[in-house]
Amino acid sequence: MVQKDSLYVVMGLLDADSIAYAIGREIQRGGGRVVYTVQNDRLKRVFFDRSDRLTPEEKAALTIEFCDVTRDAEVRDLFCRVGPVAGVVHSIAFANPKTCLGDDLYTEALDDLKTAFHISCASLATVAHYARPHMPGGGAVVALSFESRKAFPFYNWMGVNKAALEALVRALARQYGRQLMRVNAISAGPLTTRAAKAIPHYAHLARTWRKLSPLPWDPLEDKLAVAHAAAFLLGPYSKKITGQVLYVDGGASVVGGNLLPQERPHGADEIAALVEQGLSLSPE
Repeated sequence: MVQKDSLYVVMGLLDADSIAYAIGREIQRGGGRVVYTVQNDRLKRVFFDRSDRLTPEEKAALTIEFCDVTRDAEVRDLFCRVGPVAGVVHSIAFANPKTCLGDDLYTEALDDLKTAFHISCASLATVAHYARPHMPGGGAVVALSFESRKAFPFYNWMGVNKAALEALVRALARQYGRQLMRVNAISAGPLTTRAAKAIPHYAHLARTWRKLSPLPWDPLEDKLAVAHAAAFLLGPYSKKITGQVLYVDGGASVVGGNLLPQERPHGADEIAALVEQGLSLSPE
């Protein structure tokens, strides 16, 4: 549970289907206050403002700031504006799907690789650096990752960046522990968001979890399970946990090989059908 009335910065809002939004809602349910960040006004107008998941009144009730994490000055100014914070969520990743994802790992697009690394990994260090002075008495930083110990088809350089992100989490935990700032990551199973749909053959990745996860995994609904874990890592009940990767993936990360027929969770077929339907009906 988060600290009641404390302020949390949730970075990476795109629309109401985003993981960032689910985490922010959970923080608010626990009594915390939330400032969301969006990269810029154009993305907000294209994605968030056009979303029909929220009413105009619900949209207006959110506190949204603009922050491009590749620009140090914007990150610095953000935390100066919002004041003391208890925690930060880094729900930010990007890789050009045409050059960094897909059938072939090799690419000549080195600038795209650098951009992907900067946004998906290195920006966490920038955020931690500028957030720390505004966390009196310590605080928590939570990053969003994905199973990086295995190579999945099509995920390619984003998988490499997630492995780097988890290494960075450990390094930051070591650096900032003496100042009582905790840094952890959540490795979630595949979740259906607008960003995820940019991953080539994302439906294949979602179907993989049906074969691996001992617990039913619903890419459409299990954002809430991830949000619960984020609230725990942001709150006082995790005050001695840092440098860790918490797997919220239905147990897929501990399974060797595919589940046997008798091991598959009840409801897996129904969830898979809903997922397929949701993926096919969701706008590109």
